[in-house]
Amino acid sequence: MTVEQSGMDIRKWMAQADGVMATTYKRTPVVFSRGSGCILWDTEGRSYLDFVAGIAVCNLGHAHPAISKVLCEQSKTLVHVSNLYYTIPQTELAAWLVDHSFADRVFFCNSGAEANEAAIKLARKYFKDKGEPDRYRIISMVQSFHGRTLGTLSATGQDKIKQGFAPILEGFDFVPFNDIQAVREKISASTCAILLEPVQGEGGVRSADPEFLQNIRRLCDETGTLLIFDEIQTGIGRTGKLFAYEHSGVQPDIMTLAKALANGLPIGAMLAKEAVAAAFVPGSHASTFGGTPLVTAAALCVLKTLDQENIIGHCAEVGQYFKERLLELKSRHDSVVDVRGLGLLLGMELNTDGLPLVQACMEKGFVINCVQGNTLRFIPPLIVQKAEIDRLIHCLDGIL
Repeated sequence: MTVEQSGMDIRKWMAQADGVMATTYKRTPVVFSRGSGCILWDTEGRSYLDFVAGIAVCNLGHAHPAISKVLCEQSKTLVHVSNLYYTIPQTELAAWLVDHSFADRVFFCNSGAEANEAAIKLARKYFKDKGEPDRYRIISMVQSFHGRTLGTLSATGQDKIKQGFAPILEGFDFVPFNDIQAVREKISASTCAILLEPVQGEGGVRSADPEFLQNIRRLCDETGTLLIFDEIQTGIGRTGKLFAYEHSGVQPDIMTLAKALANGLPIGAMLAKEAVAAAFVPGSHASTFGGTPLVTAAALCVLKTLDQENIIGHCAEVGQYFKERLLELKSRHDSVVDVRGLGLLLGMELNTDGLPLVQACMEKGFVINCVQGNTLRFIPPLIVQKAEIDRLIHCLDGIL
């Protein structure tokens, strides 16, 4: 008997959840029970086209058979032993990431926030080891989002998520995104790193100008400052490249990954160049569950599948198509202010509240998302097809 056939009313599931879970989320009144590809089903058997993908996580869609097979096989052999020992899946995944990026070393953890925490710690310790203990400040961008731990919250350039948690961690300075002059004015002898997202996802789907990134890199080289790219949302093919930094040709010193790396299993990774990574020695940092055999086996399967099935190339193609279709909506509807983004990380800014459109789309069988109050964010699985995009465009056109 499937969940849809069980007969348990959706209101009972919601009431039970609301009675026992922390109220940290404002949840949409739907209970999803299964998924396949780009489609989700709720407990009442209704289907939805998914344009959120678990917040840019399920890049291969739901219930991908290759991942299911790997998880089943690995779960029968080895799930966890801790990082006191070597394991094969973890080693293979780290080697794959090194071979396909700028980096020489990888540290595994469980989430994007943890990866960014590791990056912050590494940047500070790098300069401590160099005999420059006063270099500890990090320049971050206004409207950035780097996580909800106390450290990553402190690094985030959005005041609204900091409310109620003062005093926050000291040592972060903020400048407007894409403003190189502001960065030049803010950088000082106490600056150890510049932290930014190549595309600000939670900040409204705003891309860094290639020239801005190139100037940032030059400024970091001139001052000996480290450059950290937060690719939690943009990495693993989301923008039509394996990593978003490839669009500009600018390589960071440290990069963080999470979200889509294991297609829904909890994993984070911090990648760094050898000279920087050397600041982490035994005892500097750790994670009990970071990079378990089960999760790293799944992540390696994700990366190999993206490569073997040319899914990143498909993302670039359909992403451009999607953007063009959204621009058509802009040309027909005065309420659409802007369309922006890369690959399948796209945003459509409105001159009105976006939540009613999210709700209207849900009622019509489409799962979409809104950030910053008025920007619809579209982050579907990278396997989404043009016909599925057309269905959403038709829906949005009617609602607008």
